[in-house]
Amino acid sequence: MKSIMEIAPEVEKALNNSEPVVALESTIISHGMPYPRNLETAILLENEIRLHGATPATIAVIGGKIKIGLNQKELEYMAKAKNILKLSRMDLPYAVSKSLDGATTVAATMICAKMAGIKVFATGGVGGVHRGVNETFDISADLFELSKTSVIVVSAGVKSILDIPKTLELLETLGVTVIGYGTYDFPSFYSRSSGSKLYMKADTPEEVANLYKIKIKMEIKSGMLVANPISKVHEISNNVIDKAIDKALEMAKKSKISGKAMTPFLLSKIVEQIPRALESNVHLAKSNTALAAEISKKL
Repeated sequence: MKSIMEIAPEVEKALNNSEPVVALESTIISHGMPYPRNLETAILLENEIRLHGATPATIAVIGGKIKIGLNQKELEYMAKAKNILKLSRMDLPYAVSKSLDGATTVAATMICAKMAGIKVFATGGVGGVHRGVNETFDISADLFELSKTSVIVVSAGVKSILDIPKTLELLETLGVTVIGYGTYDFPSFYSRSSGSKLYMKADTPEEVANLYKIKIKMEIKSGMLVANPISKVHEISNNVIDKAIDKALEMAKKSKISGKAMTPFLLSKIVEQIPRALESNVHLAKSNTALAAEISKKL
């Protein structure tokens, strides 16, 4: 494994001592935000995890090596470099075999975290079934990864740009445990409620950790999605967001945007219309890292 994966000393020490570790994706750095806000956010999220008594492990592929934990120089590289690939399950091995650079999506981060022995992963929002799926058949690999990789993913639900009812229906079909943190309302990234209801809820990090342990004992080899709503202070109402999304979707159709380029394009167009959406994104990600650290401690 050492030939393709490198674990940062800080992370390796924590794992060897059975101390709490939280994985972080790198797509938010390379494809989610403009420089220097992407670098500032990456550092902010790592510091938030440390503040809550856990060790952060930002994951990326650099020069074909899977990096579990990035140093300052590597974080800066991922924030500034151009032509960084956006990696999921299908092309993660390709990037490694070709000695390329790539930012890991939710799916790829889960795979790498599992390889390294990390059980908890914090992100902003996971991918899902895209609107207009009947025409595009655009469904994120994140959902299928959640069905097969035993990692706890803490997020603010799924991104608002998606078809949330269909996403939840597919997660149910795939047998993924979706649990609301302190709520039965499934959040939609910028908003605390998507209008879709959950029937499973946890009110403490200990409850989440206990559920994960029971899944492992039962040998149910699938992930868990912990839906942590954005704070009321930073929430943007569904009405406001939906108008921005509809306009962004129109622009994407005119520009013939599809595939991996779709999500970054739509999110950037939302921020252009609603500048404070970027701040909301940062704050929800920070909240998720804090919760993930507390869950990791209970494990």
